Amino acid sequence: MKDVIIVGSGAGGATVARELAIKGLDVTLIEKGPFSQTKNAYEHYENIDVGVELLKTSCIGGTTLVTAGNAVRTCQKYLNNIGIDLEDDFKEIENEMGVSTLPDSHFGEGTRLIIEKAEFMDFNVQKMPKFINPKKCKPCGKCAFGCSRNSKWTSMEYVKDALDHGAKLIENTEITDLIIDNGEVKGVESSNKEYLSDIVVISAGGIETPRILRRAGIDAGNNLFVDTFVTVGGVLKDIELNSEVQMNALIKLDDLILSPHYSTILLDKLKKYHVRETDILGIMIKIADEGSGKVREDYIEKYSTSKDVSLLSQGSAVAGAILQESGVDPTTLTSTLARGAHPGGTAAIGEIVDKNLETEISGLFAADASVFPRAPGAPPVLTIVALARRLGRYLENEFK
Repeated sequence: MKDVIIVGSGAGGATVARELAIKGLDVTLIEKGPFSQTKNAYEHYENIDVGVELLKTSCIGGTTLVTAGNAVRTCQKYLNNIGIDLEDDFKEIENEMGVSTLPDSHFGEGTRLIIEKAEFMDFNVQKMPKFINPKKCKPCGKCAFGCSRNSKWTSMEYVKDALDHGAKLIENTEITDLIIDNGEVKGVESSNKEYLSDIVVISAGGIETPRILRRAGIDAGNNLFVDTFVTVGGVLKDIELNSEVQMNALIKLDDLILSPHYSTILLDKLKKYHVRETDILGIMIKIADEGSGKVREDYIEKYSTSKDVSLLSQGSAVAGAILQESGVDPTTLTSTLARGAHPGGTAAIGEIVDKNLETEISGLFAADASVFPRAPGAPPVLTIVALARRLGRYLENEFK
């Protein structure tokens, strides 16, 4: 039986660990960060300024602990066109996670107002599918800080399943290098220890995965995308969007989405109006940005292209129009700076990994958003999990 080491416990790593542990393989899951209760996940943000502010976390469960619980299929058509069919995986995942839209009881006045006015303006508006259990969820607006009620799916669930089936977990351990011999992976190294294995899956995210691969001589780290987003908002007294389930509706345009969203940054920008958190109505604009960045050992570079700026401007104009129609004082409209939430593309399928997510080094795989061949422009968790499940099946069949 083959030994498998998985680096990173987010959506990709936890899924592969679970799939292989259930099938009886010898799995070791290594995580840079510590265990954290989901309600304290905000303590483990490691945001960095790379030209846009990039949001990421480091703890067991990774960024899944601070998502808004959005369950959108992304890149499915593109992946299908290159021979990667995830339809059955998506169906199984959605059933397993309990993906559905939330009941009307979980829609606040701000989101309802945005939906109503956007539909009046002939935009196609949908309820956002979520992996949130409405029986546990009490809307509070704090999804991005970590759920105090454990009402949304996180990859912590898959980590626990993997451990229940015999997987080993090593936390607070950063993997710095790979052990390679004659073109085959033999394990990984931390600052003070070697961990030997037959197979290694790197799932450290769109920033750290390419850095690890580059240390092994692989030309990863190019074509970085981050799903750039801004939040546009203004003053509407007592609307209380801040305490609602965030991003509970979805407006799709070409290469961008809009969704109701409260940002504390808007409160600071609107302080001259003497407003409270409860007085701000906002909409997030998230784009499928171009892969204009790169990751290297000592720096990360990302800039917005002219197309990116055009898409953000287009989305901001639409958001502003919807907000004005909703009753927001137009003189108060403002926007956050550009930020990024979903780094990827830095070990893309067809460039750095093949369709089975294997690199040029035998037995070395990647399974996170770094393998996406293009920016999804929408929450990627569902697609990362689907790709990781597919990889789990491949590894089981090839190496058990």
